[in-house]
Amino acid sequence: MKNDNSRIQAPSAASLKGLPWIAAMALFMQTLDATILNTALPSMAASLARSPLEMQSAVISYALTVALLIPVSGWLADRYGTRRVFMIAVALFTVGSLACALSPTLGLLVAARVLQGIGGAMMMPVARLALIRAFPRSQLLGVMNFVTMPGLVGPVVGPLLGGWLVEAASWHWVFLINLPIGVAGIWYARRIMPDFTSPVGRLDVTGFALFGGGLVMVSLGLELLGEAAGSRPLALGLAALGLAMLGGYVRHARLTTSPLVGLGLFKRRTFWIGIAGNLASRLGTGGIPLLLPLMLQVAFHHSAAAAGWMLAPVALAAIAAKSRVTPLIERLGYRRILIGNTLALAVATALFALAGPDTPLLLLIPLLALYGAINSVQLTSMNTLVLADLKPSEVSSGNGMLAVAQQLAISFGIAVSAALLNGYKGSDWLAGADLSRAFQATFVTLGLITSASTLLFLRLKQGDGNTLTSKAAQPQRPVELQEQHG
Repeated sequence: MKNDNSRIQAPSAASLKGLPWIAAMALFMQTLDATILNTALPSMAASLARSPLEMQSAVISYALTVALLIPVSGWLADRYGTRRVFMIAVALFTVGSLACALSPTLGLLVAARVLQGIGGAMMMPVARLALIRAFPRSQLLGVMNFVTMPGLVGPVVGPLLGGWLVEAASWHWVFLINLPIGVAGIWYARRIMPDFTSPVGRLDVTGFALFGGGLVMVSLGLELLGEAAGSRPLALGLAALGLAMLGGYVRHARLTTSPLVGLGLFKRRTFWIGIAGNLASRLGTGGIPLLLPLMLQVAFHHSAAAAGWMLAPVALAAIAAKSRVTPLIERLGYRRILIGNTLALAVATALFALAGPDTPLLLLIPLLALYGAINSVQLTSMNTLVLADLKPSEVSSGNGMLAVAQQLAISFGIAVSAALLNGYKGSDWLAGADLSRAFQATFVTLGLITSASTLLFLRLKQGDGNTLTSKAAQPQRPVELQEQHG
C-alpha cells in the first residue's frame, strides 16, 4: 500500500547512467565466481582432506539454492524495493564468499555456498528488473547489450585468474576476490540505484514450494545425470519428481488468484517462444564452455593454461558482436535474426568436429571467434524477446521466469553434453578409436540439436518484439510503481 505522500518519480540522470554498470557488476561477479571455482577444486580438496569428486557438493549446493530462490526474487523486489533487495543480495553474496574462504571443513563450505547462493539468486534478476522499469522499451535492447558484456568476460578471466591465484597464493583467494567488488557494489548501489516498488499481495507460499521445489529436483537430477552411470536411476527419479511438482504448480496456479508466476504470461507469443527457445537452443550450446577445455586438455593434450587462453577469442568476439545486435534486429526483426542466427550457430557448433589432436591452436582461433560472435547475437536476441511485449504488471514474473529458464538451460546443456560424450566414448562403433572421435561426434550431434530449435522461432511473426526496436516507443512505467529516494 502506498501512503498519501507517495508520488511517481522518474529515475534521475545519475541513476540511468549508473544502473547498467551496477547490473553489469552483478553479472560479472556471478560469472566469475562460477568459473573461477572449477580451477581451484583440486587444491580445495587437498586442503580440506577430501576427494576432488566430493567437492562437487560445493558446486551443486550453490546451484540448487539459486534454482530454489530465483522465483521469489521478483516478489521480494516489488514488496521491499529493488535497491534494498539488491543491496541485501550483494551483501549476502559477499559475506558468503568470506565464509567460504574461512571454511575449515567441506560441510561448512557447503553451508557458506548456500548463503552465497541466496544472494546470487537475487542479484541479477533484481538488477534486470530495475533496468526494465527504469528505461524506455526503445532503449532496453542497447542497455541489455551493455550489461551482458562483463558476463562474457567472466568465463574467460575466471579459469585464468583461478589458476594463477591457486598457484601464487591459495584457493581461499578465489572467494576473497569477491569482497572488494561486493563492497564497491553496495556503496555504488546505495548512491545510484533507483528503488522501485509495486503493490503486491501475500506471497504464494504453496506455489513457491511447488515451483521452487520442482526446480530444485529437476536441477539436482540434471547435475547427477552427467555423473557415473550408477547415479542415473536416482537422477531420473529426482527429475521426474521435479516435473511432477511443476505440474502440480500449474494446477495450483490455475486455481489461485495471485500465483507466484502467472500462467497468463505464456499466452504472449514472444514470451513463450523466447523461454522455450532459450531452453531448446541451449541444449546444443550450453555445454560448449565445458566441452572445449576438456577436449583441448584431455583429447588434444594441451596444457590447462593453453585451454584457458583459447577461450579468449570466444569472449572477445562476443563483445565485439554486441555493438551489431541492435542494428541487426532493428533492420531484420526478431524472426529473421533468430531463424538465421540459430542455423548459423548450429553450423558453428558442428564445425568444432573438424578439429583434431594435430590441429594447430592458431587455426582454431577463427572458429572460436565465429562461434563467440554468433552465440552473442543469439543470447541477446532470445533474452530481450522474452521481455518485449510484457505488460508492466507482468514484468516481475516474466523477469523471474527468464532467470529460471537461463539457470535450467545451463544445467540442461551441460547434462546433455556430458551424457552424449559419455555415450559416444563407450559406444561399440567408436571402440578403440581416439577419444577425440567421441568429442567430434558430440559436437556434430549438438549442432543438429541446435538446428532443431529453429522450429520454435518459425512460430514468430515478422512484427514480434518491435516494441524494443521502435524509435517511437515510449517509457512504459505503470502508475502503481514508485521510486523511493533517500
